[in-house]
Amino acid sequence: MQATGHSEQTTTRRSFRALALGVGAALLLAGCNPSLNWRNVPVESAHLTVSLPCKPDHGTKTVELGSDKIELSMVGCEAKGALFAMSWMELSDPSRISMVLGLWHDAVRAQLQLPRQTPGTPPDERAFSRKGGLNLPQSVRMQTTGRKPDGGNVQVDAVWFARLNGGKVQLVHAVVYADKRDDAMADSFLESITLQ
Repeated sequence: MQATGHSEQTTTRRSFRALALGVGAALLLAGCNPSLNWRNVPVESAHLTVSLPCKPDHGTKTVELGSDKIELSMVGCEAKGALFAMSWMELSDPSRISMVLGLWHDAVRAQLQLPRQTPGTPPDERAFSRKGGLNLPQSVRMQTTGRKPDGGNVQVDAVWFARLNGGKVQLVHAVVYADKRDDAMADSFLESITLQ
């Protein structure tokens, strides 16, 4: 992997912090049927499918990664007191996979007021993989309790992973934010992600 300048990493970290704060807020503003009605959702632009418990909302946002501007796409919904969200982006430079996944991971942990740690480090993280995904240390599933901006607790179940997709690298982050932990509900969402 090529060395990345300190200023690029700082700019990228700020972009991801803003992204981590914005994704949940944008999807929370979109109303959704509060009952659970699981359905397989083909996400054609990401070449994958995912199971969601409510009618999904879609969105895109341009984020800055160092000197690059990259389109981030999102799909998600809110049901039964939980927010289900998945976002993805493409990188043309494979040497940046580990750095960008790591920064995305750190931004989410910072948003949740969690201590910074190496991805995959116990006790709240373990390796995560999808058939067709890349085997990377940064491909993890995190289960933890974070803090909301108002200081209240939020249960978090999140994954990060990457895969090659048509000559480019696709990075994916999916997360469930809930008032009460429900492992079966989180598994139904996160484990349903199927790469095409």
